[in-house]
Amino acid sequence: MDFINQMEPSFDEHERNALNEYMLLGGWGTEFKKTRAFEDMIKEYTGAKYCWIMANGTVSLSAALMAVGIGVGDEVICPDYTMIATPNSAELIGAKAVFVDIDRETLCMDFDKMKSAVTEKTKAIMLVSINGRYPKNIKQFSDFCKKSGIHLIEDAAQSFGSFCEKKHLGRFGEIGSFSFSAPKIITTGQGGALITDNAELSDKIKKIRDFGRDASGSDHYLTKGWNFKFSDFQAVIGIEQMKKMPSRVARKKEMGQLYGKLLTGIPGVELIKTNYENTSPWFFDILCENREALQIYLKENGIGSRVFYPPLHSEPAYGYFHLSFPVSEEISAKGLWLPSSITLTDSQIIYICNCIRNFYK
Repeated sequence: MDFINQMEPSFDEHERNALNEYMLLGGWGTEFKKTRAFEDMIKEYTGAKYCWIMANGTVSLSAALMAVGIGVGDEVICPDYTMIATPNSAELIGAKAVFVDIDRETLCMDFDKMKSAVTEKTKAIMLVSINGRYPKNIKQFSDFCKKSGIHLIEDAAQSFGSFCEKKHLGRFGEIGSFSFSAPKIITTGQGGALITDNAELSDKIKKIRDFGRDASGSDHYLTKGWNFKFSDFQAVIGIEQMKKMPSRVARKKEMGQLYGKLLTGIPGVELIKTNYENTSPWFFDILCENREALQIYLKENGIGSRVFYPPLHSEPAYGYFHLSFPVSEEISAKGLWLPSSITLTDSQIIYICNCIRNFYK
């Protein structure tokens, strides 16, 4: 059996043919009609009124914060367990990322810990729906933020295709952000998107992502903005990827359920509760004992894996070594992402799970 990568993107003749056709028709590459069409597809899929595509998920988060007025010295509360783009997007614009611990069941931000971290400088909450999962009390977050005058931004980078009570994740806050980097359920190589139902915020995002212009191609600038734009090359690929969303979401859920069935009852392996009716997982994850030894064993048997994110407060980039977030620290020490590519076959999943079972014997 060929080596099974932990993750890899999936393209086929549909993307190749569409890109070739675009080139034959003389497309300039810069964002134009294809980018707008890709945005329309995201709006239709998520139910959002407005969507703006950007260069990547980090700058989309920064643009979201700028759109709601976050600036230098403001505090933005983030989970300690997340991809580092979440806090970095706040620090990029001069705000301060404040870390809080996570809920062990969902791996999302702990609501009570978040409330305890609020100060007079808190201007935004960055709620991450990690791996397509959402807080048990997600409505509490939006209610609390509205009552407290705090902006709620959803980092749903890993949650495209995941819902809560038939509402797509990313639509519980004022603005939701997605990522289309290579490991995501659909990918354009790099890319991010913001969705919102607020016309005023949409207009601000539109200007922020395009130099602050009053209109595309204009040299009249109404506000400070940056070049966060996309390209039609990427949008052509994104459109073809979007056509595959229903089948990919269904397959991801099948894969997750098969992993769960085969890994249940293995001493040393803990499954993370996942509601597959709503959640289309980004990666398939476990908590495990002797993680490093298991990872080596899997590699020796032709299986790739990846350890969880570290607790960000203790990374040298932030260096808050005096702080402690016990749940984040435990999860980071035990978590392992298993092979998760959409092209993974049932026979490969069976082989992976048999190897894990053999290791713990």
